[in-house]
Amino acid sequence: MSQESLCDDAAPQLARIAASTALVLETNNLRGGNDPAAALVSLQNLIVRLTRQSLSPQLLGQWIITHDGLDLAARQALCALAGRSLDFVEIDASTGYYAAKNVGFEQVDQQRCRYALFADADCLPCNRWLEELLLPLTRTDAPLAVAGRTSYAPGVIGSALTTIDFMYFPSPLRPGATRNFYANNVVFACATFEHYRYQPLDGVYRAHCQVMGLRLQDAGVAVAYAPDAHTEHRLPDSQGEVFKLRWLRGGDSVDLTPYLVRAYMPQWLQWLGRSGPIGPLCVMLGRLGYSLRALNHQDLPPLRGVRYLGAIAALVGISLIDTAGAVVRGLGINLGRASARHSEALSYHRHLD
Repeated sequence: MSQESLCDDAAPQLARIAASTALVLETNNLRGGNDPAAALVSLQNLIVRLTRQSLSPQLLGQWIITHDGLDLAARQALCALAGRSLDFVEIDASTGYYAAKNVGFEQVDQQRCRYALFADADCLPCNRWLEELLLPLTRTDAPLAVAGRTSYAPGVIGSALTTIDFMYFPSPLRPGATRNFYANNVVFACATFEHYRYQPLDGVYRAHCQVMGLRLQDAGVAVAYAPDAHTEHRLPDSQGEVFKLRWLRGGDSVDLTPYLVRAYMPQWLQWLGRSGPIGPLCVMLGRLGYSLRALNHQDLPPLRGVRYLGAIAALVGISLIDTAGAVVRGLGINLGRASARHSEALSYHRHLD
């Protein structure tokens, strides 16, 4: 393990925290395309990448992988790549993205692991990701949860999408805390996750972590923000799937709106949570304003000149697709939302190396 980036005091503390941490890695986003061979290669590439972390994952108390049916040879090969034992949890075809994380957590050995760290198989962590995500847990006032920073790849489209999908809002509960987190890059004290775990939201594609964040906020549980614990989320493999993702995310805003209204709106505006497409439309307009202000302020390389204008145009165009999805779902029409069913996933195999 390379400890060159760690000071002498922090290294032993981080090693102790790592030894009491279980990594839960779900592979649901590798289901898309129905290509088990491609899914296995993607998972192998990610494990190789994780072994190059500045804080070695071999120090972790446990490493759990949920999967759709890896055979014995594949499991043994993955253990050899990781250089350690791995715990495999097979799930069935009806187990969705957030349910898989709950199932993986149930296999955590809480006799030796105080923390559960959640990651996705379609995300590429930076070399210091594990180190930076666990570092806040070494402090005397260690938080009950730490969220890293997730973004898309730098560039015009990636920067625009990051301001839409991966915004972080400061929390009043604690300096350096965030109101929200994303399920692909977060660590919890086991007792905290046990109490607040992801709740079922029928017909919703990807909003469960936002709802859980609001529940934590309401309960006074601060989520520390570790921006240097960065992971890069990949885009779906095809342009058609990118469009489908936008449509699904837009529709999700309808289900998220009542939670947002209850959390942030005064009593006289609570009717927006029951307003059909009006509330989600207001959420989309507000999100567009936040996204425009967040451009070039998301810890990505800044865009200048024509590239900056291109990102604004992309941001507006993407927001229009999302808003269309929100309005249609707000009217009670489930057009194009078959992929929101819990057992379905888009394809994320390309460039996972």
